Amino acid sequence: MSGTVVEGDLTRPAPAPPLVNLGMLFTAFLRITLSGFGGTLPWAHRILVDERRWLSPREFVDALSLCQFLPGPNVVNLSIVVGQRFRGVPGAISAFTGLVGAPFLIVLSLGMIYSRYGHAPVIDHALAGVSASAAGLVWAMGLKMAQHFWRLPRAIVVTLLGFLAVGVMQWPILPVILVLTPLSIAAAWWWRR
Repeated sequence: MSGTVVEGDLTRPAPAPPLVNLGMLFTAFLRITLSGFGGTLPWAHRILVDERRWLSPREFVDALSLCQFLPGPNVVNLSIVVGQRFRGVPGAISAFTGLVGAPFLIVLSLGMIYSRYGHAPVIDHALAGVSASAAGLVWAMGLKMAQHFWRLPRAIVVTLLGFLAVGVMQWPILPVILVLTPLSIAAAWWWRR
């Protein structure tokens, strides 16, 4: 049924898509990238879902899941998917440019500084602190995404299988994805029968 959202036994009209222009896409992703030192996914969720309400929590998880399956950085893929959704190819370009423009210039500048002063011990300590912060952001984002699936036993099983395969057994991620993706699709199809 086109134009409706099905939740359990209830069917309700889908909300009207928000009006989003190219400038809004550019500034939203510029804000995401400038806020997200150490990791932008938590900021992407906050801005796209919580603040601007361009995506529902479920839409964000679905889009991010697709972006994680595709090659390339997840948040870059997400910027392209979101931009394309609202404004087609120009929207994808605008969101992508907002996301990568400032970091490109910042990293280029920091790279030149690091090549000159990178041997200093204070730099090593600063980078260790940044790494710890980034790890915390990744854990926080993972927990926030997982909260939508705690009531779905099949999602928990697939999540645990993925964690065990990649996190514990250190198997390469691509074969794990190639096995778990059809498995999760089959489980969702079987569960809905």
